[in-house]
Amino acid sequence: MREVDVLGVRVEMPTNQPIVLLRERDGGRYLPIWIGAPEAAAITYAQQGVVPPRPLTHDLMRDILAALGHELTEVRIVALRDSVFHAALVIDGKTEISSRASDAIALALRTGSKVLVEPSILDEAAIVVSSDEDDEVERFKEFLDHVSAEDFEQPGEPGPPKDA
Repeated sequence: MREVDVLGVRVEMPTNQPIVLLRERDGGRYLPIWIGAPEAAAITYAQQGVVPPRPLTHDLMRDILAALGHELTEVRIVALRDSVFHAALVIDGKTEISSRASDAIALALRTGSKVLVEPSILDEAAIVVSSDEDDEVERFKEFLDHVSAEDFEQPGEPGPPKDA
């Protein structure tokens, strides 16, 4: 498994479809995953440290795990089938629970858990950013610094189903 960093969420134009972008920690590959607007907002909230007045679903999941004395050890992106990413939540280092990739990422951000990706998925779906594209990545990072969860509240036309 390869560890990745969650760079953030952006909206693909012209479809207005949100994408979460993962970057291989010890490599130069980037893995874009198309996600839904609510999941995009949940990921953005977590990255910005926004604490809602009432727990959102991922906050509730984190709180339930903690109240029951369990820990989310890591999140694994384990498969890419029919253009859909499949993930697993690893609880207490041994129990795996199937999950959508976007939900797994949102929960990992709330718990400080590692996000891991099967190398074969990176080989199949990741993109390599050349040095000429570094400026675009920097612009994307700058965009992430200024985007807010409210930017994802009105989903546009449906894009490719990447996280069903």
